[in-house]
Amino acid sequence: MVGSLDSHPPQASILPLRLTGACARVRGKPLVGPVDLTIGAEGLTIVMGPNGSGKTTLLRMMHGLQRVAEGEVCWNIPKRQALGRQAYVFQTPIMMRRRVMDSIAFPLILRGMGKMRARARASEWAQKIGLGDALSRPAPFLSGGEKQKLSLARALIFKPDILFLDEPCANLDGRATREIEAILLEAKAGGTRLVMATHDMGQARRLASDVVFMYGGKVHEKGPAEGFFKGPETREAAMFIKGEIVE
Repeated sequence: MVGSLDSHPPQASILPLRLTGACARVRGKPLVGPVDLTIGAEGLTIVMGPNGSGKTTLLRMMHGLQRVAEGEVCWNIPKRQALGRQAYVFQTPIMMRRRVMDSIAFPLILRGMGKMRARARASEWAQKIGLGDALSRPAPFLSGGEKQKLSLARALIFKPDILFLDEPCANLDGRATREIEAILLEAKAGGTRLVMATHDMGQARRLASDVVFMYGGKVHEKGPAEGFFKGPETREAAMFIKGEIVE
């Protein structure tokens, strides 16, 4: 059980996160790897690449949802302690059969915060993300954009050291996308490290501090966003940026 959020003892950062020769397989079939990658303490990393290149699997490996068949995925602190200080937002939001307020408050209660205080914090977050009028509504009946905002609030309310996001705006309209991006930038400014997979080139240019380009299940290219978009090092990355088909 993670310690109560009512107290704030000094904690070592769980970052950097280091992947060394990390590989993922399913029934012996290679999915991703070997991957050598370091995620530092600050910034917003965008993971890009063609369909099937391994973006989601890479995120799941880093978060711990995907078993590592070979190599290592190491946090700056013991893995068991790190698990409670990270979060993951899926492309298709997972909704609990609870009202909006209790859904947002759940991570705080799980970490030992009293229900009244957790619900008060949840109400503040609901106002912040535009769900203040939906506190009593069942979460499964929200619209797609509302569900994704709830997922973000649920992930960010306990101030994780790092948040992984898998295509969080893939099925949203322009307005909802802008709202989600604003929440992410605020979280980044508040000290949460972000690692996000996206197909949206415009979104990547708007948000990325650095880019990891996946191709054929491997990290094909990585580096600062400005350099990646202005002068990619590989043919495949250059084709992808231009919108051409990369086989």
